[in-house]
Amino acid sequence: MRTSTPLRSRSDRLHAVAKAVSSVLLASAVIAAAGGYGQNSTAVVRTAAATPAASGAADPTVTIDGTEYPNPLRTNNGNTVNSAASWEGERRAELLADFREHVYGQSLPNPIEQTFDVAATDSGDVTRKIVTIGITGPQGSGSFDLKLFVPNTGTTPRGTFLMIDHRGSVSDDPGQSSGYAPVAEVTEAGYAFAQIDAGDIAPDDSDSYRSKMIDLFHPPGQELPDDAGRAISAWAWGASRAMDYLETDPDIDPAKVAVIGHSRGGKASLWAGAQDTRFAATVTNNSGSTGAKPARRGDGAGGAETVERVNNSFPHWFPQTYKAYNGRENSLPVDQHQLLALVAPRRIVVGSATNDANADPEGEFLSYVAAAPVYELYGLGDTGLPSTNWKPATDTGFRGPAMSYHLRSGEHGLSAEDWDIYLNGNLFSR
Repeated sequence: MRTSTPLRSRSDRLHAVAKAVSSVLLASAVIAAAGGYGQNSTAVVRTAAATPAASGAADPTVTIDGTEYPNPLRTNNGNTVNSAASWEGERRAELLADFREHVYGQSLPNPIEQTFDVAATDSGDVTRKIVTIGITGPQGSGSFDLKLFVPNTGTTPRGTFLMIDHRGSVSDDPGQSSGYAPVAEVTEAGYAFAQIDAGDIAPDDSDSYRSKMIDLFHPPGQELPDDAGRAISAWAWGASRAMDYLETDPDIDPAKVAVIGHSRGGKASLWAGAQDTRFAATVTNNSGSTGAKPARRGDGAGGAETVERVNNSFPHWFPQTYKAYNGRENSLPVDQHQLLALVAPRRIVVGSATNDANADPEGEFLSYVAAAPVYELYGLGDTGLPSTNWKPATDTGFRGPAMSYHLRSGEHGLSAEDWDIYLNGNLFSR
């Protein structure tokens, strides 16, 4: 089956942002996490929602762990954002522009033409679809595959997890299982599992990262503009092209798609979810520097990856404009708590690990908490945590109406324990 999408604005196809709802959650209200949230989950105390900001001039900074950070609720002209309308009408666009200019780079544009060639195989319990997504840009044409595994339950899946897979480890086998990509367990739980191989969009290599998709939109023999997105931005763009297809698949509910990534894939999933409002949930697992970890925390006093280290180790991930902040994180006009806030009012999901010093789990926690005031513009500022102080209980899923968090025991990784929390976390409901 082949379909095509011509070049045009897709803004009319994006799902409308959820309407603001009133906050009814008070401190000390004890609830059981919905749906058995996490194997070791216990009842949690939901924190009181933040007080909406007053109108007028806003403080330029907020204090996080004793350090001053840019205030997500302050517009560039100094005014306070005190409603969902002012967030969506002004502040959100300002932050996206700053992240594109200074951190992730300008995204690739929509293709001139996009096609979907679908090969489906029914294995009884699961239908596997290999979707070849054809991309035509001004410099040529190329393609990458989307793998989709849909449980044959007779009903629409409970939701779809779209993985930005930087390991390229998902095969065509519907019965495959691993801690990283437990396809069989996901489909058995009633969800669909989708995967794009990051290397088919932008190889994770400083010499060849342009060769797949980026050079379809930039002349191959010329240097990229300093603010052009590199590999991380391209992977996020690829997730949106996969979402283009998922919107057309009759077996999928496009209003219930979560983009998920781990480590470098978690950086890309967070950037994808911040930009593309069609994703109902954004899962960023152990994403660290330029993911959920605040840049201004530096090495977090524990050897965590910094802006300079990530740029020096992986020069093809981010644009030249970001390298200007090596060792100068305090000069960045934005920081990562604001990126998490850009997912609002859709669900943000942060997964950390206790011994993942490189990713700075405490920093990821602080970003999560600091994003709550933007969610409160929608009456969704409850983080689900019993306290905003580090460190929360481990191996427990904490869930507010639109924010989810857990701190897993162990090392850097995406594990069966993480997936247990994600699959039991009711990520597609409030």
